[in-house]
Amino acid sequence: MKNFLNTENEFRFNELLFENRNKNYGAYVMRNNEANVLTKSLLIGVAIFGTLAISPLIINSFRSPTILESDSGGVIYTPVELPPDEVPVVVAPIVPPKIIENTVKLEIPTPTRDAKKETPATPLSAINNAKIGTETIAGLPVVINSPPVIVDQNIKSVPAPTKPVNNNPVTIVDVEAAFSGGINAFRTKVVNNFNAENFEGTGELIKTTVTFIVEKDGTISSITAKGPDSKFNKEAENTIKNIKGKWMPAKLNGETVRSYFNFPISMQFD
Repeated sequence: MKNFLNTENEFRFNELLFENRNKNYGAYVMRNNEANVLTKSLLIGVAIFGTLAISPLIINSFRSPTILESDSGGVIYTPVELPPDEVPVVVAPIVPPKIIENTVKLEIPTPTRDAKKETPATPLSAINNAKIGTETIAGLPVVINSPPVIVDQNIKSVPAPTKPVNNNPVTIVDVEAAFSGGINAFRTKVVNNFNAENFEGTGELIKTTVTFIVEKDGTISSITAKGPDSKFNKEAENTIKNIKGKWMPAKLNGETVRSYFNFPISMQFD
């Protein structure tokens, strides 16, 4: 078989490679026959591919259509029966029955002089549940249908958000807290109930400021006195705590709130 590949250079290379070597070794033979093997493989592949490509044409050439011979010697092909065309179904429209509504002719008498027969006007009661027309027809009463109101039972009412309650005492208010008898009455009770036994004879002027919280119910809490004399501060706290009476709580934005109240005390003991 003639090789289509140029193997002259390959042959020379093999001769140089296997010079002074055993050429009967399989590698020498395989390298020299490589071109022949490749050529044979190429031709076999082309033949297989061509066979697969023309095989459908060969198979179809052996098939023949079904024919019938006529009496005159001609050829009649078998007709193919097609399904009949579907006949469209005609649906007659549904005509709703005619509803005769109650109609009243509105009679308005024309004023004339010396009328022989008076034509009364149409009363308003006859117009109820009826339409006004050109003639009076007794039919069904006219009903005005309003669309139904659909209420979704799954919708739950959302409560309005509640305003958070701020219970912290404040210092700035619209209306300050006040003692039930007035601030002068409260000052008098402080002076009368103050125990001055431990401070008499000193001749000094002692000052302090008592701070407390007026609660929403009119009571006081968190009583604290701040001054230079600790004994005087303690006695001032005890005096404020033991005074009987209610306070009117402070108000902010129209609401009752807890508020701070500062009450200064100054005394001089001779």
